[in-house]
Amino acid sequence: MKIAVLSRNFSASAGGAERYALALVEGLAARHEVHVFSQFRDHEDPRVNYRAVPRFLVRPRWINQFFFAAYTWWATRRGFDVVHSHENTWHGSIQTVHVLPVWFNYFSGGRDPGRAAFLPKAVRTFLRRVQVCTSPRLLTYLGLEHLRFRPQSGRVLVCVSQTLRQVMAKTFPAGEGSLRVIAPGLSAVAGRCSPRERTDARTKLELPTEGNCLLFVGKQFRKKGLPAVLEAMQGLADNICLLAIVADELVGEALELVHRHQLGARVRILGALSTMELAYRAADCLVHPTLEDTYAMVVLEAMSHGVPVIVSAAEFCGISAELNDGENALILNDPRSPSELRLAIDRVFDDVALGDSLSARGIDFAREREWSGVVVSYEDVFRESVAAR
Repeated sequence: MKIAVLSRNFSASAGGAERYALALVEGLAARHEVHVFSQFRDHEDPRVNYRAVPRFLVRPRWINQFFFAAYTWWATRRGFDVVHSHENTWHGSIQTVHVLPVWFNYFSGGRDPGRAAFLPKAVRTFLRRVQVCTSPRLLTYLGLEHLRFRPQSGRVLVCVSQTLRQVMAKTFPAGEGSLRVIAPGLSAVAGRCSPRERTDARTKLELPTEGNCLLFVGKQFRKKGLPAVLEAMQGLADNICLLAIVADELVGEALELVHRHQLGARVRILGALSTMELAYRAADCLVHPTLEDTYAMVVLEAMSHGVPVIVSAAEFCGISAELNDGENALILNDPRSPSELRLAIDRVFDDVALGDSLSARGIDFAREREWSGVVVSYEDVFRESVAAR
């Protein structure tokens, strides 16, 4: 098939959604003619056709989002068997949904504007509607969502987790029949690294070579739980360090938070890495007390490297619906609780048998989720869409 893939930021270092799109393209390119439409990329594959989309404005983002949607609609309106969008666009027969819908956050999910949580529900609902009606950004996103998720012959909405599918069915019930779940996969399972490889990785990342190392990964570090991690660290042994990888533009803000907790000597903050391999090799445990993740590829990737993981419950993180507490991960009921997180970290480092078991069973879990199977699932969805149209 001739397939158009829409992904504004086609880069492995951009985030989980972008890595999902990139890995899927690599799998599809082995058997199909794939054209990637993006505004930024740092990926090269001779099997892939790259189509550059202009970016006249970086900010405000909502204008760029609308421009990207319009440009790619015009560029892909004919000549392709499948248009596969990872973006908030009104066109595309296959729409992969990576994040919670804006409509859910502001209406179905009950998000409160500002500090209005103490107000009566009717007042909070009114304030949310006022906020939306006076915001060109929110109106644009909501309008694009309405067009993107409306029922249409041949359109399939792919959710990256069962948790996200439930949210989509609740928020857009008219399109429930078009919902499918295809979770992320892995190109390879690296397994545990040797002690020497761990030491080399820590040296390259300028981390202590002795003691235990926690790994935190989250572009939007507040939403992913870094404040709770830093508070938990204040009660942990001094030989436990933290490597935190955040968005490039937020490194300074994260460093300020570290210094406020007086943890500068034990915490290293880095921006996006071109590859996460060194980070996984350096880590003894991944901490992911996220407040919102539809899946969390970083958890799956860490497990594939034999790194024990501590992650928020399924209410907050999609992958946790597939995990078993104490078997292949430690699951946090309340990711906002530094004490619960601290106890989980102590369990991993104090109980060697538990740490080894989490590592081994995490690798087993990862081996069952390789990209080859994901690609086949997408090909089935593509054929379904083409037949319907």
